[in-house]
Amino acid sequence: MARTPAAPPANAAADRFLEDRATDTVRGSGDMDINAGVAAIREVQRTLKPKPGVYRMTDVKGDVLYVGKARALKNRVANYTQIDRLSNRLRRMVSQTRGMTIVTTNSEAEALLLEAQLIKRYRPPYNVLLRDDKSFPFILLRADHDFPRITKHRGARRAKGNYYGPFASAGSVNTTINALQKLFLLRSCSDSFFARRDRPCLLYQIKRCSAPCVGRIDEADYADLVRQAKEFLGGKSGAVQKEIETQMARAAEAMDYETAAILRDRLRAATFIQGSQAINASGVGDADVFAMAAKGGQIGIQAFFIRGGQNWGHRAFFPRHTDGLEPEAIMAAFLAQFYEEVPPAPLVLIDRELAEHELLEEALSALAERRVTISLPQRGDRRRLLDQASRNAAEALDRRLAETSTQTQIMREAAEFLELADVPRRIEVYDNSHIQGTNSVGAMVVAGPEGFIKNQYRKFNIKTAQGNDDFAMMREVMTRRFARALKDDPDRDTVGRDDAAWPDIMLIDGGKGQMSSVCDALEELGIEDVAMVGVSKGPDRNAGREIFHFPDGREKTLPVNSPVLFYLQRLRDEAHRFAIGAHRAKRSRAISASPLDEIPGIGPARKRALLLHFGTAGKVRAASLSDLARVPGVSQQVAQSIYDFYHPGG
Repeated sequence: MARTPAAPPANAAADRFLEDRATDTVRGSGDMDINAGVAAIREVQRTLKPKPGVYRMTDVKGDVLYVGKARALKNRVANYTQIDRLSNRLRRMVSQTRGMTIVTTNSEAEALLLEAQLIKRYRPPYNVLLRDDKSFPFILLRADHDFPRITKHRGARRAKGNYYGPFASAGSVNTTINALQKLFLLRSCSDSFFARRDRPCLLYQIKRCSAPCVGRIDEADYADLVRQAKEFLGGKSGAVQKEIETQMARAAEAMDYETAAILRDRLRAATFIQGSQAINASGVGDADVFAMAAKGGQIGIQAFFIRGGQNWGHRAFFPRHTDGLEPEAIMAAFLAQFYEEVPPAPLVLIDRELAEHELLEEALSALAERRVTISLPQRGDRRRLLDQASRNAAEALDRRLAETSTQTQIMREAAEFLELADVPRRIEVYDNSHIQGTNSVGAMVVAGPEGFIKNQYRKFNIKTAQGNDDFAMMREVMTRRFARALKDDPDRDTVGRDDAAWPDIMLIDGGKGQMSSVCDALEELGIEDVAMVGVSKGPDRNAGREIFHFPDGREKTLPVNSPVLFYLQRLRDEAHRFAIGAHRAKRSRAISASPLDEIPGIGPARKRALLLHFGTAGKVRAASLSDLARVPGVSQQVAQSIYDFYHPGG
């Protein structure tokens, strides 16, 4: 992100591209490239005014190289034309620039928020990137029912109710919900399940629900449980515990030992929730805590999420494209992108001063529609909490570096075994899934040096291959995948881009037959230089004795205890998992499909009305025009459309 007039960051991938692929620029043609970039920037600069806004620098293909924000666009963009003041890395970026897109905003704070959105959308190679494809889970206590339900929630917050979070992981939120069910006996079932019940479900039997669906608790008492849950999640856990203790004492005095036992179990659940907090955050209230560690050219940022004085989990982040940037600039860039999707806490604790501290506070306050304070505590409980986050950041980074070192060695050995010139940066793995040729799906998963790249997975609904023909299915998948690649990126100029279209190697789940199909498909497209290897399970389909098939007919194996074998098995198994999941989803949709879905103009409401009126889709087909017109919600025109669909030409 743009922070000072000195200009924006670059990334390691761009460096590799220019070092490995653009030596001609270094040796003499670079002046011409950078002059073209400067000319493109100056052409845009002439039209700019000293207003706040966001700019995007694009290359010759229109791909975004960098997104930056400015208090005065005209002044900021002018910095990129002063070549003598730019670092070598920024000169490289300017040399690739062939255009700019400008968006003006009402304020610099608004520009900061827009910048973060655009960085997450385009993932430019010269911006600091928060690489984290997982959304954060929340606890949702809904408010659109007489007996509100408690549930885990991800994504857009459209449902009416109270949201509590974020939690660091699905495991932490599931554990908390289970404990909250024991503590407050709130239902977690869907509204449709709730409406159909005529006796309590298992959750009531194991004392995790009060069974409002069958009247075991009235609306007023249930509302009191909801109130207690809101207070507990809102930070008033001590008051809630004291209230339950008082109720338990009264029940014991009245010799209502069954009620007293239920209240005792609820108190134990409250103690469990508070005792499971690995971090002491008492007295902090609602806060997000961030601390940074740097080592070995990598950055690690540890985040703690404190709500109501309770630790709701922690997560480590490892931003990319941070080479050459000051830690303060990295932290500011990280926070802006992090809060683009997560609502900020009223208090944000950080371990270092930021150059644009007040601007970031203003932007986050506007985002949250309330006051957000960014603080660097020097003493007390908050400082101790920040110190603990710093220790965790350093430990997480050490683990990351150790894992990276091991992974790098495995990748080198894999490259040698697969006969590649260099460590692969993009591995594509393919598999098919079907049952006797029905609901056939092809799947592609993508992996790189840092693990699986899930936002680049693809599934292919098989369209032309007939019957139980795995070879034809694989041929269709390859044809569609690489015909699109040739169209989108015929020059294969993908170095430094996150959405690279061409793989360094393909792993095909299968043996000689599948390999032959892939080779035939690529040969028809005129592609001859993509490395590929088939993976079959070997004798008796015994995992651990995989055979690797090369295009020239050679076969190789690995020792059963080889780390490279385990790595390649994991890639193959991930493709298998993804393919089976896509196939099951397609099969489920097919099972629930109705012949009425094919009639133009018939949506869910009319389909439901037709089935309620006639009973089955077959009776709808056999109905006369006048009978169709009698269905509630079906006009004469719609009835005519349905009749014509089933009786063409007559």
